[in-house]
Amino acid sequence: MPDSTSVSSGRIGRLLEKSIVSFNEKNIYVHDVFTVILIVVGSYLLIRWIKRLLRAAQKANRLTVGQQYAYSQLVRYVIVLLSIVLILESLGQDITILLAGSAALLVGVGLGLQQLFNDLVSGFFLLFENTIRVGDIIEVDGMVSRVQEIGIRTSKVKNRDGISVVIPNSKIVSNSVINWTTDSSITRFTVMVSVAYGSDVQQVRDILLECADRHNEIVRSPKPICRFNDFAESSLRFELLFWSKNRFRIEDVKSDIRFMVNSEFAKNNVRIPFPQRDIHIKTDTRIEAPEDDQPELPENDTFK
Repeated sequence: MPDSTSVSSGRIGRLLEKSIVSFNEKNIYVHDVFTVILIVVGSYLLIRWIKRLLRAAQKANRLTVGQQYAYSQLVRYVIVLLSIVLILESLGQDITILLAGSAALLVGVGLGLQQLFNDLVSGFFLLFENTIRVGDIIEVDGMVSRVQEIGIRTSKVKNRDGISVVIPNSKIVSNSVINWTTDSSITRFTVMVSVAYGSDVQQVRDILLECADRHNEIVRSPKPICRFNDFAESSLRFELLFWSKNRFRIEDVKSDIRFMVNSEFAKNNVRIPFPQRDIHIKTDTRIEAPEDDQPELPENDTFK
């Protein structure tokens, strides 16, 4: 009697060799499907394992949050690309023939999709250079936002209104971008104040510094500074400089300072100036003669 194990293995072998789909004189067998499944599952597990290692390195302070995110994104893209190549090879597709046959097509497509390729290359620059990282506060075209995600083609940020905005990576790389998240934990900001001529400048200075000291979002060291900037056309201009950790909501802090300064100015009779203009009205003092007194011109063909 034949061994039951050999019989079952023979059935499994015939099942694996069974053709499922045929195209272009090539067959896809059951074992090809299992190979594709193994590649997909293996790639997924490998990506998760590498991400776990990167998170452990970030918790151990060997990597920053931005570096951990950049490396995990790069690893994911590389593994996915290799998985696609292995899947095509396992299905009997010759990658070199596909690349050679599509070279001309890629050139034509590349000419029409230059901006897309520019965004893709810029995405790799952002991931490799690590100049902008996830969690950084950046300013692009006057919009202050917090970076949520850096992708290969686009990056997603959230502005101060809580709206998520998708920005092409080429715009971040090629334009001038302010990164408010520096190595220091605090940043210096400015509030401009003008008062009328005749005001007590020492009193103005004391009020500005007192308002800065009373705000919880302004750090005590370094201390706030008050500068007497200029004798303007109709005002004395002051500048209050202070340091704060609240970079993302700093406009709210500036607004609080202005409310406090305006209240203290009202209590201490410090006037905020407004432009004044003197208007001089000139009147025409010439007196015209009445019509009856106008001299009559002699009749002549020249005046007819």
